[in-house]
Amino acid sequence: MPVSASLFRHSPPRLRSLLVALLLLPGLPLPAVASEPGRAAVEAFSKDLQSLDGRFEQQVFDASGQPGERSTGRISLKAPRQFRWEYQTPFPQLIVADGDHLWIYDPDLEQVTVRVQSYEEQSSPLAALIDPGELDRQFLVREDGRAEGLTWVQLKARKPAESGVASARLGFAGQTLARMVFEDQLGQRTEVRFHGWTRNGALPDDLFRFEPPPGVDVVGERREGADVRPLQE
Repeated sequence: MPVSASLFRHSPPRLRSLLVALLLLPGLPLPAVASEPGRAAVEAFSKDLQSLDGRFEQQVFDASGQPGERSTGRISLKAPRQFRWEYQTPFPQLIVADGDHLWIYDPDLEQVTVRVQSYEEQSSPLAALIDPGELDRQFLVREDGRAEGLTWVQLKARKPAESGVASARLGFAGQTLARMVFEDQLGQRTEVRFHGWTRNGALPDDLFRFEPPPGVDVVGERREGADVRPLQE
């Protein structure tokens, strides 16, 4: 699977869902353990978290470790199931989950793909951002020490055949998520660096809404009259 905003453009549907899987996961609070700094960082970052907004830089490596293009953009999340992942360079692409539907918009192809958000997207390392309760249910979680000035937690999928993510590492600078590294079932590695987080800021409702632009092709399943899960608490 190539790197960059073309991640979705050139990938089969199963691999498209990999990044989406990193953004959706409900659950219960994960208790911090004083002797486990990684878990403590996860819990501290997630405590009372309702929304996040920040920047990312993404680099993908193939199974032989060769790098591809680097992409950058903005990520916004709002509990419990809304997110916006916007690639800005080198190619624009937009992914929006409104709580009921998942939209993938490729301006270059003038195409929108839409489908109903589903439970299969809930095996997610990035659950730690909003609600980490499913981590122990979906992953084997262990401390991974300190490296590059960060405290790391390593995750291994309990059911690899059912998860797009074979393994993942989350790196924390104090109580802030700074890095995420994950590997898919084909051995491709993706590294994401986060910065400029705004926590529990007032994100506008329309940030998590999407209407296909006039003239673009819309492909997929759309449930008319769906009850979109709350844009407001």
